[in-house]
Amino acid sequence: MSEPVSGAPEERFTRFVAVAEPRLRRALVAWYGVDVGSEATADAMAYAWERWDALEAMKNPTGYLFRVGQSSSRRYRRRHVALPPVPAEEAGLIDARLPMSLARLSPRQRAAVLLVHAHGWTYAEAADALGCNVSTLRNHLARGLRRLRLDLGDDNA
Repeated sequence: MSEPVSGAPEERFTRFVAVAEPRLRRALVAWYGVDVGSEATADAMAYAWERWDALEAMKNPTGYLFRVGQSSSRRYRRRHVALPPVPAEEAGLIDARLPMSLARLSPRQRAAVLLVHAHGWTYAEAADALGCNVSTLRNHLARGLRRLRLDLGDDNA
């Protein structure tokens, strides 16, 4: 959104939300689980609307909103991470232990693994959203995948 966009502020915001909200929700759900991630996304989007003039001029508004979502998540503390259920058509393709193993990863490792391997984000996109550099993302990804392999019994971990 760093380049000028035509239209009324409401139209520009609507276009921004159509692109940014799903990506932001995926990142926050990967980090905090469905309940807290969804609430944090809603809070971040409300914040975006309230401060649209300033946010629109930012180089990385989605990354900024990820940080806003992280801050707002504190009020939605949960004891465990509830990840989205596995779709029925994919249930036979995914190890039933995977959701529990994912929940045991650190938030950064879980977010890195889910954003890159489940949602198909590039390393640069995931690093940008998580507010770290690509080498840090690679470290979280490698550690998360190694732990998943150990938890799931892969002998080559």
